Amino acid sequence: MTPHINAKDGAFAKTVLMPGDPLRAKLLAETFLEDAVLVTDVRNVLGYTGKYKGVPVSVMASGMGMPSIGIYSWELYSFYGVENIIRIGSAGSYSSKLEVLDVALAEKAYSDSSYAKVMSGFEGHEIAPSQELNEKIMQAAESLKTKCNLCNVYSSDVFYTPESFESISKRTDCQCVEMESFALFHNANVLGKHAACLLTISDSFVSKRELSSEERQNGFKQMMQVALEAAISC
Repeated sequence: MTPHINAKDGAFAKTVLMPGDPLRAKLLAETFLEDAVLVTDVRNVLGYTGKYKGVPVSVMASGMGMPSIGIYSWELYSFYGVENIIRIGSAGSYSSKLEVLDVALAEKAYSDSSYAKVMSGFEGHEIAPSQELNEKIMQAAESLKTKCNLCNVYSSDVFYTPESFESISKRTDCQCVEMESFALFHNANVLGKHAACLLTISDSFVSKRELSSEERQNGFKQMMQVALEAAISC
């Protein structure tokens, strides 16, 4: 056990899918996993382990932001023997080529955050995911005939900022924004593990279209299926 995860040793599978929302974790476990068992519930950050097509898979919420996913991913990697974490989250589109409900896979995460510098002294702004894990996700998407858009992701410390989305997109060469992948990728790199970030576009800064909170919670099943197929190939 850790201060943030009350699961027993061995409670997690080698691959964990990690949405931000605890209710999305619950939905995935109850919808897709066989014999799903709740293994952690500290602060209602729910984590489950079950089987998908006979293969053990876990799902656990990360909460919002880099400090939160930084804690949970570090503890899963360091104390529970987890090898792969696939973040399955929502993102805002900076591009007309990424529409609401499109699925996107991060090729790199760019951030202005000090997370990596404080954690390990890393002063760069860009961190790559696991190429091996990304390839498995792309293969899974192809097998399900799901279009998976490769893109650069801006991983932000703040939800509200005076800087325009056009300015952020131009200076970072990013096509969408979320708040967790940079910290996840950093932890994986430091610990010699694998991480990826699979996203569903929940709102567009270009078209101004956005999903409701209920649609976000329940509308990401296509992304979930891609992640599950990738998970059992790891």
